[in-house]
Amino acid sequence: MIIFPSIDLKDGAVVRLRKGDFASVHTVAADALATAAEYKKAGAEWLHTVDLDGARGGVRKNAGIITSLARESGLKVEMGGGVRSEKDVEDVFAMGVARVVIGSAAVSDPDLVGWAAKAFPGRVAVGIDALDGTVRVSGWEKDSGLDFIEFAKKMEGLGAATLIFTDISRDGMLSGPSLDALAELNAAVKCDVVASGGVTTIDDVRALRDLGLYGAIIGKAYYAGTIDLAQAISEGGAPCSQNA
Repeated sequence: MIIFPSIDLKDGAVVRLRKGDFASVHTVAADALATAAEYKKAGAEWLHTVDLDGARGGVRKNAGIITSLARESGLKVEMGGGVRSEKDVEDVFAMGVARVVIGSAAVSDPDLVGWAAKAFPGRVAVGIDALDGTVRVSGWEKDSGLDFIEFAKKMEGLGAATLIFTDISRDGMLSGPSLDALAELNAAVKCDVVASGGVTTIDDVRALRDLGLYGAIIGKAYYAGTIDLAQAISEGGAPCSQNA
């Protein structure tokens, strides 16, 4: 299972939120490249990034920083936030990003996922951000009313290689991941499934690994010191891909 340490960016700063609430935003690191260097030193190979300004307003204000991360950190970078058109997808890959994450646009314009999956095979992920079982959009602020499992199956049918599932109720809360929902999702699709939200301890990493997930994103737990990243990477073990 791949461990994806994360860097969330807002107005150029490395930040964290609680349950996706922008009123809770707080800076957790001064320098994104320095943070990425710490991740690489711990053994990370991938970096998960989110342009929160893009996710909320559709304008990727942090593209310059993410370009630097993709080109200078030595990590493979996946990026989401504000990816809403074919041009956005092309622009993100032009930044040097290895995998694009399509979030809200997968709900409003599912054909975009199909186009991107064909144009960039194996490099397209869909972010499924759910609260109480339904998919949320627009920086998690609006309820689409779509059941997360049915939505996941639709995205798989369109060619998405990876699904990143976030239980919003647990994001940034250090309360543990949603194991039942993740197990249900992993059983329902053949896409690679990445857990996001609530991963807090080494025991959480082991539990996710034992579910057979492809990956897990670690964010606040790293900054809060509740998890040792190097140990998490070691415990994650070899990558497990259903697409292999």
